[in-house]
Order: sequence, then C-alpha cells, then structure tokens
Amino acid sequence: MTPTPQPAPAPVHWKLVIDSADPHAQADFWSAALGYTVEDNSAFVERLLGLGALPAAAAVDFHGRRAFRDLIAVRHPEDPYDEERGTGLGRRLLFQRVPEPKAGKNRLHLDLHPGEGRRADEVARLTELGASVLREVREPAGAWVVMTDPEGNEFCVH
Repeated sequence: MTPTPQPAPAPVHWKLVIDSADPHAQADFWSAALGYTVEDNSAFVERLLGLGALPAAAAVDFHGRRAFRDLIAVRHPEDPYDEERGTGLGRRLLFQRVPEPKAGKNRLHLDLHPGEGRRADEVARLTELGASVLREVREPAGAWVVMTDPEGNEFCVH
C-alpha cells in the first residue's frame, strides 16, 4: 500500500530575535542601517498601562512615545503590520533586553548586500552610525567586510 501524500506545511511566520543590553539603541542603529522602520507600539503600551496589565516600570519613553522597556522591533517599511499593536507581520528584527553581555562569536548573522560597487560607501556609512570593522575578507569565492554593531554583534557587508 502506498502512503497517502501529506500536504506541504504552510510557510511559518518568523522574526529574528537579538539579545541586547540596550534594545532601543540597537533598534535605532539597525533601522538606520537597513532603512527599516522602528515599530510604534505606543497605542498598545498605553492601552495595557491603562488596563493595569502592564506595570509602569515595564514602559519607557522612546523618541516621545511610550514603548516596552525590554523589547522593541524594526520592520521592513513595505511589509504589513498590525495597526492596533504596531507589530510587523513581515520581515523584522526584535531586540530583547538581557542581563548578560555578549560572549563569543555569533552563531547567526546578517549579510547586507548594498549593491555592486557600493560596499566601501556602505561600510563608511555604517561606521558613522556606530558599527566597527573587524576585518576585510578576500577569498576566491568573493570579498566582504566583517563588521560589528554597537553591541558587538557580527554582520557582513558584501
């Protein structure tokens, strides 16, 4: 007897979560680095505060609006988002506060592709935003620059 073919699973919605000492500073850096939008959860935060479901200590002022103290995300500006909560429904990075500092090499990193002939300008722009160059790599397979964000997380510019 031949097995009945199973339907393919539906695509899974995902976000990349990055541990951080200062999620809001990381959101500012990465939104500028990627041209993403910092999510505005202020209406949701205010509603939770008003209901008593969120303690006042769990919220902060971020660029003149209320935000969660321990997490904030950036999203691609063209992707859909939940208008009630301000949460992106597409490509996004979520920064969450953790007490411990980064230790060791990333097991996962972002590769940025600014376009043909634009690597040097992009590295200069990211450096002005607070990134640092770790090393330049030139191999038969290609060339790229390994950088770190303001908290030391590695990423590459191709």
